[in-house]
Amino acid sequence: MNNGIERRDFIKKSIATVGVAAASSANILGANDRVRIGMIGPGRQGRGVMKTFMKNPDAQIVAICDVFQTHLDFAVKDAKLDNVDTCKDFRKILDRKDIDAVIIAAPDHWHALQMVMACQSGKDVYVEKPISVTVDEGRKMVQAARKYNRVVQVGTQQRSGDHYHKAVEIIRKGELGKITFVRTWNFGNQAPDGIGSPADGNPPEGLDWDLWLGPAPARPFNANRFGVHPDRWSSFRWFWDYAGGTLTDFGTHRFDTVHQVMGVEAPRSVSAAGGRFTLKDAGEMPDVLQVTYEYPGFILCYEACNLNGHGMGGRTPEMSYYSMRGKDDRPHGEAYYGTNGALIADRIGFEIYPEPIRAARTARERNRPIEGYRMEAKRLQSKDATDLHTANFIECVRSRKPPAAEIEIGHRSTTVPHLGNIAFKTGRKLLWDASKEEIVNDAEASKLLGRKARKPWDLI
Repeated sequence: MNNGIERRDFIKKSIATVGVAAASSANILGANDRVRIGMIGPGRQGRGVMKTFMKNPDAQIVAICDVFQTHLDFAVKDAKLDNVDTCKDFRKILDRKDIDAVIIAAPDHWHALQMVMACQSGKDVYVEKPISVTVDEGRKMVQAARKYNRVVQVGTQQRSGDHYHKAVEIIRKGELGKITFVRTWNFGNQAPDGIGSPADGNPPEGLDWDLWLGPAPARPFNANRFGVHPDRWSSFRWFWDYAGGTLTDFGTHRFDTVHQVMGVEAPRSVSAAGGRFTLKDAGEMPDVLQVTYEYPGFILCYEACNLNGHGMGGRTPEMSYYSMRGKDDRPHGEAYYGTNGALIADRIGFEIYPEPIRAARTARERNRPIEGYRMEAKRLQSKDATDLHTANFIECVRSRKPPAAEIEIGHRSTTVPHLGNIAFKTGRKLLWDASKEEIVNDAEASKLLGRKARKPWDLI
């Protein structure tokens, strides 16, 4: 039997089991009970997710945690939460028996440990992507969700987008023809200064820097490493201690969508090339990176460029594109190239560009008028699906059914960028055995599948 089919069947059974098992141990919520939620890490992304939950009549934010008092105060004021408990140590939220679920949106290096500890405390979890900083961490997260029978939703909200469900239908029906190449990209322009190069110093008043570092290596305080200003993107993601750069930050969304649309689970091999060509700041990540993945039946190319925000793909004047700066750029997206047409998508819509019925065979035929197309051109404008994704989580907390981006799904999607970073660091093409979660015959690369956490946080 095909290994991909075997693994897919195993995962389906595993996901189905968690719904049944969780129902036997969960606190059963009454029909009129609201799901009581604790918020861990109310930075820009976390605060946005929290506000989305607040719009849901079946959810209630009852506690907020952040290691920096200034951010904690800002979050309470910004969300207009008058009656909410606050704390700096997330364990106080986990200790509360009256909290049903937690949102984990702390810096990336905290996601795995906090999620595992939340499961141990009997909480369901909505955890932001990327779920982990290593592949080994991700597997331990799946194991914890299974062991403690918890509902865990990963914050890859594109999976709940209506237009992506339609794209799945189009591709699975074969309308696009045979797809052998998929391109994904994330573009932005941080030139020339990037995140800057501030000197080490003392942490600001009200910040527990040692607790912020947690399982990451001990380092002096640096504004860039902290880098979680409540109204800016997080510069901590440019340091290997805490994250994996653009590839794990934005790329995880792209890979999760490719898995969803193409019906795949893992690549067979990965190679990468890139470097820090222009930015002269203190960041450690490449400012240009290209990763090539071989999947069964097709090639996936991922491109990250932090020196130009134009992006790529077709553009239609009437369409809006995710994070576009003007009418011409398309900074994020995926393109699925089939024999009948190309489907180009991002978080808020997709377009199909059909192929002509007969390709030109000679130089003279190239200028001949097109007589028809192999499929219809299509266009669908949609919206960000965070509201649908969070609503799905609340529904599953009640029903004990697996959510749309169940933790096994999120782990597999996060493994893809981790492998890309390992390929970049080693400079080698890697062969991946997804059934064993092992890099084949490469001891040096295999060491990067995990890392040792700093004491006393080496708990998983």
